[in-house]
Amino acid sequence: MISFNYETEFELPNEDQLSNWLSQVILSENKKEGDINYIFCDDEYLLNLNEQYLDHDTLTDIISFDYTVGNELHGDIFISIERVRENAQDFNVTFDEELKRVLAHGILHYCGFKDKSEEDEQLMRQKEDEKIKMFHVEH
Repeated sequence: MISFNYETEFELPNEDQLSNWLSQVILSENKKEGDINYIFCDDEYLLNLNEQYLDHDTLTDIISFDYTVGNELHGDIFISIERVRENAQDFNVTFDEELKRVLAHGILHYCGFKDKSEEDEQLMRQKEDEKIKMFHVEH
């Protein structure tokens, strides 16, 4: 089950659509959906997690804690809405597109994709683009 939690004023306007899409992303990688919690927060909240658990003193857009068991994905994905907004401007994309990229990014990590090397990062971007294209809004 995918759940959305808020530690900031931000709130998703379309939780059901995003949840359904993320479920499809998981299935498209031949994985099973377990308990995945998205926690939306601000830079300060995420920086504290980064320092406390990863010993990094840097701002980031996403931190994921992976509790996957076998083929069933479980985890907590923390997303800084401030970083997503700033990155959307930096990359010249809409906030919605950048948010979808980060939402998919966390799931892709749980599926085994990395982004530490240039080659891994390239594959991660390719996978993110592929998953974003899977999102359809029903009218």
